[in-house]
Amino acid sequence: MVLNMLFAVYMMAQPAYSPSIQIESLDRGLVCLKDGDSIIVSWRLLNNEEHLAFNISANGKQLNDKPISSSTFFKALAPEQEAKIRLTAIDTRKNKRVSSCSTLYQPQQTDYLTIPLTPPMPGVAPDGKAYIYSANDASVGDVDGDGAYEVILKWDPSNSHDNSHEGYTGPVYIDCYKLTGQRLWRINLGRNIRAGAHYTQFLVYDFDGDGCSELIVKTADGTRDGSGQVIGDPQANWVTDEYIIKHVPGKSKRQTSHNYGRILKGPEYLTVFEGKTGKALATVPFEPARGEVADWGDTYGNRCDRFLAAVAYLDGKHPSAIMCRGYYGKTCLAAYDWDGHNLTLRWLFNSLEHPDYSGQGNHNLRVGDVDGDGCDEITFGAMAIDNDGSGLYTTRLGHGDAIHQFAFYPDSTQLQIWDVHENKVDGSELRDARTGRIIFQIPSNMDVGRGMAADIDPTNWGLEMWSSSQRGYFDVKGQHHYPQKALPQNSAVWWNGDLLRELLDRNAVLKWNWQTQAIDTLKNFRSEGCSFNNGSKQNPCLSADIIGDWREEVIVRDRQSTQLRIYSTTIPTSYRFPTFMLDIPYRLSVATENVGYNQPPEPGIYFGSDLPIKAKDPD
Repeated sequence: MVLNMLFAVYMMAQPAYSPSIQIESLDRGLVCLKDGDSIIVSWRLLNNEEHLAFNISANGKQLNDKPISSSTFFKALAPEQEAKIRLTAIDTRKNKRVSSCSTLYQPQQTDYLTIPLTPPMPGVAPDGKAYIYSANDASVGDVDGDGAYEVILKWDPSNSHDNSHEGYTGPVYIDCYKLTGQRLWRINLGRNIRAGAHYTQFLVYDFDGDGCSELIVKTADGTRDGSGQVIGDPQANWVTDEYIIKHVPGKSKRQTSHNYGRILKGPEYLTVFEGKTGKALATVPFEPARGEVADWGDTYGNRCDRFLAAVAYLDGKHPSAIMCRGYYGKTCLAAYDWDGHNLTLRWLFNSLEHPDYSGQGNHNLRVGDVDGDGCDEITFGAMAIDNDGSGLYTTRLGHGDAIHQFAFYPDSTQLQIWDVHENKVDGSELRDARTGRIIFQIPSNMDVGRGMAADIDPTNWGLEMWSSSQRGYFDVKGQHHYPQKALPQNSAVWWNGDLLRELLDRNAVLKWNWQTQAIDTLKNFRSEGCSFNNGSKQNPCLSADIIGDWREEVIVRDRQSTQLRIYSTTIPTSYRFPTFMLDIPYRLSVATENVGYNQPPEPGIYFGSDLPIKAKDPD
C-alpha cells in the first residue's frame, strides 16, 4: 500500500532516531469544510495505521458506500441543515471499529476555519508617531494535551524596524488561540524588546515531555506574562536615545547617526511560558549574551541583535531549544533543556573560538540528523553545528537569505542542502548536508536574495531548485531547464492532489505547469480579502500540515487583522500518507518557520513524483 511504502522510506531515511524519541500524540485532525454544493471531510492518518479504513456519517446516516482506504479525503453533497459529522476508524484485519470522532457542519461553513482576533490597542511612540498592530508570524503546538493544535500568533506594530534602521517601536505581543477561536492568553514582551523580523524568535514545542507545548522566547525587564505577572524590573527603560558614530558601507568617511530606539544595554532573559496559560515558569539570563556590542561587527547594534532559534533532538530522544545570535561576523549558538522545573544550558558555541565559522550564518536555519548518529545537527547557513555543540563543517561561502534541507534524490537516504549567498561571487549551491561537499554550484555576481527547492516537474528525476540569480530551474544533475521562465521563489506548499509541490507566493497558491511552461493560480487569498506578511518576503502567518489529510494548510490574516483564516485544500486526492507532523525534521522546521526570513517546512525524506507508488482508485 501507499502508506507502507512511504513509512518504509521514512524509516530508511532516518534509521538512527531512538524508538523512544519524544513526539506529539495527535488526534485525528478531523475538519469539515464546504466547496460549492459539496461537503469536504478530511482527517489525519498516523504512523503504523496502514490497516485502517474509515466510514463517514452525517446525523447518523452513512455517506460512503464502502470503507475508505485509498485516501483521508472525502467529498459528498452538502447537507441542507446543520449536521454532526462522525468519522469512524475500522481495523480491516479484524473488521472491528477502533475509534471515532466528530465535528459539526453548518450550512454557512466556508473552505476555511476562522479565528476572530482582537488586535492590541494602537499606541504613540516617544517620537510622537502613532502605530497600529497587524497579525504576523505564527506557530502551532498542543498546549493543553488534547491532541489538537493551538495557534500561537505574534503581533507586530506598524513601526517595527529592521536592525539596520534606528527608530522607536511599539511592544511585541504574543497570543494563543484554540482552533475554535477562543483566545487562551496574551503576553506583552514590553518596551525593552524591540519589534522587527530579527528580534523575537519564538519556539513552541513540548520540551519537557508532559504532553503539552511550552513557549520559549527572549524576554526583558517589563515583559508581562499571560497571568499578568511582570518579569524583571517593570520600571526599567533600556531604550536608547543618543547620537553615535557608525560606518557607512562603501564610503571612506564616517557619519553621525541618531541611534534612538535601539536597546543596547540592560539585562536579557530567556523565559519558558506554560502553553495553556501563558504563565512564566522559569527565567534565566539569556545566552548567547550581548557582551560588547562592537564584538559583533559594528558599534550601533545591527550585528549584535540578529537572532535565530530552533528546536533539535540533540540526544536523539528529547527536544532542546537552540538560541542563536549573530551571523555576519561573531556567531554564537546556545542549547537549552527544559525538564519541567529547570531551564539549563547544555552547551554554547562561539565562533571566536572557531574562526572559520564566523560570518557564515543565514537569516534562517535547518535542523535534522545529517550524519546518521541519531541526533540532530543545526545547519546554520554555510556551516553546521554537531549535536554536541562542536563544529561539523563550514563551506566558508558566507551569509545568505534562504536555505533548504531535503533528500533531493529519490534513491538517497542522505540529506542535501540548497543554499544561496549574498557575496556576489558564490551564487547558490547544492551540497552534502553531512560533509559540506559541494555537489554543484551556480556562481553569480548578484546578491542572491531568494532561493527555492521542491519537486515541481515530474519529467525530471528528483527535486528542482532555483534562485533569484537566474530564471528557470536546475535538476539534481545541475542541468538548467526553461532559462526564459521566472518562477516564484519565496515558499512552497503541498496543496494539489498529486505528489508535486505547489508554490506559495504573491498571496496565492501557484502551480508550475510543466506542460505549458506557465504559472497557474490554484488559490488567490488576496481576492478573498487576505494578506501575506513581511513585505517582499510574502509569507503567510504559517503553512503546515496542522489539520486534515497529509497536505498543508495556509494560515493568513485578513487585511484588517480582525481574523485569522486557516485554509485547507478542497482538491480531491487518491493518495494517503501519515501526517507530515510525525516526521521529525518536518515538525522541527514548522517550529522554526517563524524564525528570521520564513522558509517552508521540509521533511527528512524525499517526497515527490518519483516515489515508487501509484495513486489508488477512489473507494
